[in-house]
Parts: sequence; C-alpha cells; structure tokens
Amino acid sequence: MKNRQKLRRGIILSSFFLFPAVFYYLSPVIIIQAAMDGVINGSFIMFILMFLSALLLGRAYCGWVCPGAGCQEAIFLARNKKVTKGDYIKWLIWIPWIGAITVFAAQRGGYEKIDFLYRTTYGLSIGHVGSLIAYLCVLLLLIVLPAFIFGKRSFCHHLCWMAPFLILGRKARNAFNWASLRLEADPEKCNQCHNCTKNCPMSLPVERMVNGRKMENAECILCGTCVDGCKSGVIGFSFHK
Repeated sequence: MKNRQKLRRGIILSSFFLFPAVFYYLSPVIIIQAAMDGVINGSFIMFILMFLSALLLGRAYCGWVCPGAGCQEAIFLARNKKVTKGDYIKWLIWIPWIGAITVFAAQRGGYEKIDFLYRTTYGLSIGHVGSLIAYLCVLLLLIVLPAFIFGKRSFCHHLCWMAPFLILGRKARNAFNWASLRLEADPEKCNQCHNCTKNCPMSLPVERMVNGRKMENAECILCGTCVDGCKSGVIGFSFHK
C-alpha cells in the first residue's frame, strides 16, 4: 500500500473514532430542530462548508475526512461486494429533507442567531443516553447494515444526506470551469490489468473512464486508490481547469 493510502486510511479511521464526539455537527435531524428554533447550528455550517470545499476539491471530503468512510472501508475486510446502481436514492431523501428545513425555518420567521454548539454538551455530541441511542441507530442501520447487505460504501451511494452538497458543489465547479482537484489519465499507457476498477471503493468503472478519456464522475471521491494502485502510472492527480 502506498504511503498516501496509508495516510488517507489513517485519517478516515481516526475520524470514525471521533464520530461520537462530532455526530451532531453532521446530523440531518439536529439541523431541522435548529430551523424550528431559528438557529443556524453546527451542521448547517458544516454542510455549507462541504459545498464550498467541493468547488475546489470535489468529493475529497468523502474519501479523506468523512467518519462514515472509515467505518465503511473497515467493513471491506468482511464484505467487498460492488455497488453498481441506486445512486439516485440519496436524492429522494435529500430533496424532501431540504424542503422540510426550508419550511420549518420559514414558519419560524427565518433564522435569528448562530449557535455552532447547538444542543451539544460542552461541544460534544454524546451527552446523554438518548444521543447515544441515536448515534448507534445511525451507525448500525444506515452505515453498517447497508454495507453488508448491498455492498461497499452503500451509505455513500444510497443514503448519505451530505453527498448531494458535495455533488452540487462539483457541478457548480464544472459549470464555471475553474481550477480544481481532478483525475487525469493516459489511456495509451493502460495494459488492461483491471486493478483500478477492481479496487475502487466506490465501485466505479474506472478502466472504462480511462479508455473513454472521461475521468469526471459524480460518485468519484478522489481517494486516489486508482492512482496509487496503477503500476503503469496511467492515472494521476492534477489541479487545473
């Protein structure tokens, strides 16, 4: 394993270990409760930052930082089934969720204050039994169980309420065509070893993307697994338009 992948996996595993502490800052429920109270809370700010990060870094958050990534990639050791369809499902969750936040905020008369630590206990998420139960339900029912039933990173493909912010940020970048982190490939060097497609954490058809000279994919998390796993140096990172 290349040092870059050791670093990446170390970061996402560390992030997963910290998940109980930061759970509320990524919560899809707390942001609704905050909207009902007219408060811009921590998760509201985090989701905006995710969108902004995607303008330059695409979905690198998903590959390098997300707590759920560490959990899901650890499950690869026990369940390494590919996920090849169902990416639209997360949008069926995200759109009405955003609608609910908007409606509750409008009913409240708009946002009145900013409280990044809203409903946390000294800045920590797990402060009582109820929050612990909520965390375990999200972890087991939304992240762990789907990974075993449907395949690797099923949460990212099907259920993640954060991914659409990043995808929309990337689409905005593509529309304006400014410099950003991206993958590039030279298909002339490809020897069809299939390792890039086989090892992609997001089950993407990387080899087809290389041969089609189209490395942009809404589900690509820019983790660099294909870059570091290619012995022929076909795929690489770049930062430009």
